[in-house]
Amino acid sequence: MVAAERVVPPRVAVAERVAAEAGFQQGCIPEVGRLLRLAAASKPHGLVAESGTGAGVGTAWLHSGLGAGARLITAERDEELARRAAEIFADDARVSVLTGDWRLLERHAPFDVFFCDGGGKRDAPERVVELLAPGGLLILDDFTPSPHWPPRFGGEVDELRLFYLTHPALEATEVLTTPVSSAVVAARRA
Repeated sequence: MVAAERVVPPRVAVAERVAAEAGFQQGCIPEVGRLLRLAAASKPHGLVAESGTGAGVGTAWLHSGLGAGARLITAERDEELARRAAEIFADDARVSVLTGDWRLLERHAPFDVFFCDGGGKRDAPERVVELLAPGGLLILDDFTPSPHWPPRFGGEVDELRLFYLTHPALEATEVLTTPVSSAVVAARRA
């Protein structure tokens, strides 16, 4: 059996091109993107949110799994990046790109899927958890895998990762996305 090539959704390719043109190098990697697509697809009528739109690569991955009855709202504080990302989704009324701080998302909560890639992850982790609907999924990437428990980073306990992995309102796990990166995936308990 020959392995099928993994296709990149068209809007992801557009967003990657926009990111390259803008010199934005912190876009979502395909391994995390596929996880985002899966999360969005699991909530076909859900409200999906993202903090840290960047040039829209992660947004495009979320969009690729978005159900016909779902909505996607994302916030980016860099005005130029937000403008460019909004152009990618201008033809889809289900998608809203907000320009400003991640806290703009708060008025739209609770979320069925929240990809917390920008603000909130480090500066307001308790608030991030509160923005999830019961059964809502939280995805946090850009962690370095740790074989230790509690998880360590830079020789010390990774308090941020530990917060999410042990939060009493979450059922959480860490998944390897590449040999050198991981993501925390969590569901809010009902």
